[in-house]
Amino acid sequence: MRNDTVKIGVLALQGAFDVHAKRLEELGAEVRLVRKPEELAGLDGLVIPGGESTTFLKNLERVGFYDTLNEFVQTHPVFGTCAGCILLANEVTNPPQKSFAVLDVGVERNAYGRQNDSVILNEETSLPGGPLEMVFIRAPRISRVGKDVQVLAARDGHPTLVREGRLLAATFHPELTEDPRVHAYFLEMVKASKDRG
Repeated sequence: MRNDTVKIGVLALQGAFDVHAKRLEELGAEVRLVRKPEELAGLDGLVIPGGESTTFLKNLERVGFYDTLNEFVQTHPVFGTCAGCILLANEVTNPPQKSFAVLDVGVERNAYGRQNDSVILNEETSLPGGPLEMVFIRAPRISRVGKDVQVLAARDGHPTLVREGRLLAATFHPELTEDPRVHAYFLEMVKASKDRG
């Protein structure tokens, strides 16, 4: 009998990793919180949650995790939200910052203002089911997308949810809403990737 369960890691160094894990489990995924390089072994995909991207990088480099995670990100389905989106982007500005540079987008950090400027919006999306609730917290702004990047949702003309092949990125926090569609979409991406071998 075929096993359709996918094994998803959630990077658990900071951010709302537990909320991502709960949502993925509700959708039927087998979830592992990842805090060490060896915990990436055997996973079908990974979620990099929000947080503070500079702190992420410091933590990853301090524990010798960066290189192993970089290898995983280059070859597996990965979903980055907020700071996770920044870590996936080819270009990071305001200020410039190191990243895994796998997703062909330009990202401007904290472009929508400070913590007090956080906002919840309902915006159109190409995902089935109507407008999508989006929670923006010190959100980055995608300022450029490459020709192979699919825009799945936008805010004021700026992409907020994008896909390029096996990579998915959001500048908002879908884990903080009751709407499971973004995580469900990622799980379908992971299943398709797994089926392709």
